[in-house]
Amino acid sequence: MQTAEVFTEVAGAADFGVMASPPTLDWSRALQRKNEVVTQLHSGLMGLMKQRKIEVLEGMGRITAPGIVDVTSADGSQTRLEGRAVIVATGSVPRTIPGFDLDGLSVVSSDHALDWESVPGRVAVIGAGAIGAEFASMLIDVGSEVHLFEVMDQVIPGAEPRAARLLERALKQRGVQVHTGMGVDAPLSGPSGMTVPFGDSSVEVDVVLVAVGRAPLTDDVGLEATAAQMDGGYVTVDLATMQTAEPGLYAVGDIVAGTPQLAHAGFAEGMAAITHIATGVAAPVEYRAIPLVVYTHPEMAAVGLTEQQAKDVGYEVETHDHGFAGVGRAIIKGQTQGMVKIVAQTDGPILGATVVGPAAGELIHELMYSVGWEALPSEAAAFVHAHPTLAEAVGESLLAASGKSLH
Repeated sequence: MQTAEVFTEVAGAADFGVMASPPTLDWSRALQRKNEVVTQLHSGLMGLMKQRKIEVLEGMGRITAPGIVDVTSADGSQTRLEGRAVIVATGSVPRTIPGFDLDGLSVVSSDHALDWESVPGRVAVIGAGAIGAEFASMLIDVGSEVHLFEVMDQVIPGAEPRAARLLERALKQRGVQVHTGMGVDAPLSGPSGMTVPFGDSSVEVDVVLVAVGRAPLTDDVGLEATAAQMDGGYVTVDLATMQTAEPGLYAVGDIVAGTPQLAHAGFAEGMAAITHIATGVAAPVEYRAIPLVVYTHPEMAAVGLTEQQAKDVGYEVETHDHGFAGVGRAIIKGQTQGMVKIVAQTDGPILGATVVGPAAGELIHELMYSVGWEALPSEAAAFVHAHPTLAEAVGESLLAASGKSLH
């Protein structure tokens, strides 16, 4: 995603009076840098583990009885671990759909796509959730022909509809062919590529990228040897402690039933589990204020309830928004698409917010505090935002929500 962003900025440098030759993309170097970043982050994490004297065993772990985990190493040797507490954090794997058999070449998952040796010429992305939209945005920026399919009626299903429309429009303007409310049939292999039928039409591509979400990785980890309860492959836990129905057995991350499949949510759940193991005190995750970021161009981010979600649980709500078109910093950057939307209870606190636009993933954290602390719009609007900044769009939305709109 960062490579696509840099490539796009360089390509548009002339708009800022910076004259340069049209950029070319060295995909192998981009892939190399991605791997270097991953290695650096992994090495840093392993260093922290060593510093804290945490023993790391590499191998396949499986619960064989409550409190017992057997680890099989690559050479076949086994190690038995016993403890009063076990945390299962096995993560997730890409989902697929009937007829879309993943072969890693012509029909791929997002995991495969992270290691593409070259940029595919023509791509059909199946699923316009966060992963699908992110890949569509990145691929169009680096020169691929992109078709984005979503069976629901908007990209990023469940997001604020207006924000989703703004993102869809931005993708279309950059060349992504977006097909919402449209199912697809199984792709057919031909001499010049893969044909993806949809409706009364079809499209021919080089690669089909299946991005229909991720499934919990809970098969064959031994949960059946415990009293843990399952729900469609997910592990059911007490959300106050992350403990399963088996005392001393905890689950965190993508495998937990009913919680967001987000890395930072899993991190917070791990802290909640460890706190309960170490102290016996519940320190539940504040899911209501966990932000979601979609790394498209422009970015989309949200926290708390959407307008429809708030209404569905019985709130009377007021909504207010402000676009980036009149924000000085956005104009300076040449990135004026998008808006900030605030959802507040009528005569009550801020319930949720959505940002689509430049640096949305950073701006959402200001609104995260407003949602988490149940701030009234008038309370949040009392603070002055620096000028010129992108955050002024947040300030203007808060002013509007408190009845003091200036623009």
